[in-house]
Parts: sequence; C-alpha cells; structure tokens
Amino acid sequence: MQRIDTVEDLARGLDALVVIDPRLGAVRAAAGPVPLRRSAPGFDSLVSVIVSQQVSRASADAIFKRLSARIDPLLPTSLAAAGIATLIEVGLSRAKQRALAALCRAIEAGSLDLDRLGQLPADDAVAAMTAVPGIGPWTAQVYLLVAAGHADIFPAGDVALRSAVAHAFELDSRPDIKGLAAMAESWSPWRSAAARLFWAYYREMKGLEAAPAA
Repeated sequence: MQRIDTVEDLARGLDALVVIDPRLGAVRAAAGPVPLRRSAPGFDSLVSVIVSQQVSRASADAIFKRLSARIDPLLPTSLAAAGIATLIEVGLSRAKQRALAALCRAIEAGSLDLDRLGQLPADDAVAAMTAVPGIGPWTAQVYLLVAAGHADIFPAGDVALRSAVAHAFELDSRPDIKGLAAMAESWSPWRSAAARLFWAYYREMKGLEAAPAA
C-alpha cells in the first residue's frame, strides 16, 4: 500500500497526477505550494477532525485549542470523564459531544484500534471508523488522509474540494458527492495527493484556508 508520509512522497504523487490527468498541471501551477498536512495518528488527531465537522477552519482551530487547554492530556479516559458542561463550554455541539462519547467508548472497548487503521486497506479502514456513531465518511476519510498516511483517499463530501474542482475545471456548478467521487477515481492511486492539491488551489482561489488542520 502506498503512503504519503513525507514531502518527497507528496511530490511523487503530484508528479504522477499530472501524468495521469494533464489538466492537473495547470491546477498545480495555480495552487502554489502544496503542504504535506500530516499529523501523528492517534486519538487527539481524530478528535481534531471531529471538531472540524461542518465548521470553518478558524472555528475548528479555536474550539480544539480550548478543548486541549481544558483537558490535558487529551485521552479517551480524560475526555470521557470531563463531563458535558466542559464540552459545552468549549463550544462543541450536541452532535459532536455524542460522537466524542461514542469514540471514547469504542476505543476503551477495543472495537476501534487507531494504530491499526494505517495498515488496513482504505475501504476497510473507513468501514471500521464509520461503525462508530457520529463518524461519517468525511471524518473517516480526512483522518485517514491527514493522520494515517493513506495515499488513495479523496473526501468527496468536502465542500471546499467540490468548489475548487468546479472552479478549476470551469464546471457550471459544484459536483455532487457521488459525481466528485467518480471523477476522483481517475486520480487513483494518488487521490490523497489530489485532495491536498485542490485544498491548496482553494486557498489561492478564495484566500482562505479550508484544509483540515494538521
């Protein structure tokens, strides 16, 4: 299984993408530097991705900073023991409170092994994660891309990616999730590099950072 762990891995993936789909040469030129965006796999990285669900990058960064300050170290046991009041105070929605509680239970019960996810085929890893209530495909795919090093993941439900692809290819409207997922299949086995490329393109297009924190 190919991985993206280093800037050299990412550069190799980007070079391959331009050969696979020559249109991406212009996207790469417009995107400027494409960051690696890797974090260490583990509980705090997955919590950060859950916090990022359906909020802006700035809001997610602020909430995660408050959460990490209130619960230090950020571990399943300490988060589970923190209580609802703490989670409300740092700005977590009820849905995210439930997702984090379910995640803590899954890890403590041994039904979700975060260390093993990086070794599983992508589909198996996504299935293992989405079995936890509150963890949907976007959360699983972003975690596997950013923290677990999977090279062939494309979170087609990401609004910024849908906007970036539409703009780059001059589409009449943003592709829907199924349409973008189908389009991204042609970028295999480097779909994770393609996601990083289009996040960088979005940054240049909008002047806003939309990629998940790493």
